[in-house]
Amino acid sequence: ALPHPLTPTRLALQQAGVNLVALFAPEHGLGAAAADGAEVADATDPLTGLPVLSLYGAPFEPPAEMLAGLDLLLFDIPDIGVRFYTYIWTLSYVLEACARHHLPLWVLDRPNPLGGDLAQAEGPLLDEAQLASFVGRWAIPIRHSLTPGELARLWNAERNLGAALTVIPVAGWEQRQPWPALGLPFVPASPSMPSDETVVLYPGMCLFEGTNLSEGRGTTTPFRVAGAPWLDAHGAVAAFNALALPGVVGRAVQFTPTASKYAHEACHAVMLHVLDAAHFRPVATGLHLLRLILHRHPEAFAWLPYPTAAAGAGFGHFDRLIGDRTVREALAGLGDDAHARIAAWTATPGWAARVRPHLLYGES
Repeated sequence: ALPHPLTPTRLALQQAGVNLVALFAPEHGLGAAAADGAEVADATDPLTGLPVLSLYGAPFEPPAEMLAGLDLLLFDIPDIGVRFYTYIWTLSYVLEACARHHLPLWVLDRPNPLGGDLAQAEGPLLDEAQLASFVGRWAIPIRHSLTPGELARLWNAERNLGAALTVIPVAGWEQRQPWPALGLPFVPASPSMPSDETVVLYPGMCLFEGTNLSEGRGTTTPFRVAGAPWLDAHGAVAAFNALALPGVVGRAVQFTPTASKYAHEACHAVMLHVLDAAHFRPVATGLHLLRLILHRHPEAFAWLPYPTAAAGAGFGHFDRLIGDRTVREALAGLGDDAHARIAAWTATPGWAARVRPHLLYGES
């Protein structure tokens, strides 16, 4: 009999007789419970009794001694389809290590919860020469519209890695639907990624990590709000809704975070509601909202570092998230040309042509 759909893969493999000998953990740990940016320590998995070796902290790439004696490495981590979500960069390091040590790598693919429509991809493409980091190593857009398996195929080819890569495709995901169309429960991918509603807004609202506005960490609605004690939320909402951006409206709310920025302080905030996900453009929307707040509060607004185990002190965090140094410098000066400039920044020239040979589920 097939295991229950929510059975952890490692347990299902064990029960099927696969000889698992070690587990590897990305950011947030094996249970997806560690805080954002917190170093993940080695541990023992209480479910299987296997050792858990951390790949978030030092090292990011599994060294030879971690891989010694293995016949095969399985990558089985669901992604959310956004460049600065770090699981795909753990995949990139694993892919390089497997190529270097001649170890076969199998990627157990997962749907992209944002869907796989390449027309919905949003840039900027990362300027990897200046801004490569663990929230983006290589030149892909913020919303890339690929699955982990497709990214692995792309990188193995483009980087000439020569890894013995096998991707096990997702069964039945033929139309590259967004998550709600699958009729499946959403399992939180990390502590601040609790729902598919959060995923839809995350590509744009995560940009507020690099500012002194709270992105909602420490609340029940992370990445669906942007707020601060000093924000004129009602004025910001009126200005935002006047833009009539496709598929989204804003609403003024209040929240008091229990952690992170403004912990235990009442914040006035803009909350975004996606009404039409097919036409909504999260990165462009996040940039428009950021620009409005920056213009309305030039004295209170500030760019902030974002310390993590991967980035150290985390200076220049917004630049690393957006992937293009010119954006931060230009935002404050945008006026009537804001729509055109943001559209140019979020374009993805050449992306569809680059990835087309590596797609596994057709192109919608």
